[in-house]
Amino acid sequence: MNYEVILFDADDTLYDYGMAESHALSHTFAHFGLPTGAQDYAASYQEINHALWKDLERGEISAAALRVERFNRLFTAHSLALDPEAFSEAYLRYLGEGTFLIQGAVELCEALGGCRLAIITNGYKEVQTSRIQGSPLNDVFEQIIISEEAGCQKPETGIFDYAFAKLGITDKASVLIVGDSLTSDIQGGINYGIDTCWFNPLNKPNTLGITPKFEISDLAELLVIVGHGETPAIL
Repeated sequence: MNYEVILFDADDTLYDYGMAESHALSHTFAHFGLPTGAQDYAASYQEINHALWKDLERGEISAAALRVERFNRLFTAHSLALDPEAFSEAYLRYLGEGTFLIQGAVELCEALGGCRLAIITNGYKEVQTSRIQGSPLNDVFEQIIISEEAGCQKPETGIFDYAFAKLGITDKASVLIVGDSLTSDIQGGINYGIDTCWFNPLNKPNTLGITPKFEISDLAELLVIVGHGETPAIL
């Protein structure tokens, strides 16, 4: 297949969200006088946060409410006397410093120089913009589509309408979306009628009944899919 436009998810596709989250939690807890807070409460936070982002995908909570509610639930669960709003504000600042990349992301984007590349991500504008602009991929993407700006999030079709308008795309057959989330990226692409590629580096079983057109475990495999020849050894 020869795709002209590649829509990349950001977190855990090109950007290492786990490292960014760890950085933000450790610095924020330390800022509020709990230097071991990240170690003590990271697992609990991740469980709460993951559940709330799934609620967001289903339209059961707003992105604005999620910012604070995840910490409200965490502090309530562990009887922590912290202000969730102030903590959230600091956390998002530190999260915006998390410019860590998935291995091979830079090389992949360089090798895809003949394609139009864009980001389509669920997240907060100030965080995602800061992370992308502070990374080696800061000048790679033609557009950065962020759900907070679009007013809707993957897997809703509205964010793809917004992306297609920003990019001036009319031919869905020329577009491929690449992402790690079956329920967000892949279901979103299916809903919109564009081809999908599931990035599954841990080779997790697909038990959701959501079928991507392609599946890769290494970013370099994408080059073959988009018609850029054999996978280069550098990746």
